[in-house]
Amino acid sequence: MLMSNNKAQGSNEIQSSNNKVYDLEERTARLGEDIIEFAKSLTRDEINRSLISQVVRSATSIGANYMEADGAESKKDFRHKIALCKKEAKETKHWLRMITKANPQKDIDCLRLRQEAQELTLIFSSILLAKSLNTRA
Repeated sequence: MLMSNNKAQGSNEIQSSNNKVYDLEERTARLGEDIIEFAKSLTRDEINRSLISQVVRSATSIGANYMEADGAESKKDFRHKIALCKKEAKETKHWLRMITKANPQKDIDCLRLRQEAQELTLIFSSILLAKSLNTRA
């Protein structure tokens, strides 16, 4: 799902090309919450302990960095925080891939969460691209 970065009604809302409005604050928070719930379903063994810690950190950081971006003090600060959101979303995808390898029975849950992390990665990439183009114009 490709989205533009046109601001909609609220400062946390992004309007897509099909005029659907997405609240990124809510969406990033929901991913963090979903990852926490998913992590609770995993067996706490030697391998999973580290993977769980990593995926919870990266997934919950997406929303935290988005909140920081929303309150940015400058355009440069905003771009930096959005870039961190993108980085953490990509990292979340990586840890979910590792969890899938360690827990093949969780592949469907991991796939759903990885898809959401991928969509957020694309959204943040679009925002960065648009901000980059706006600064050159």
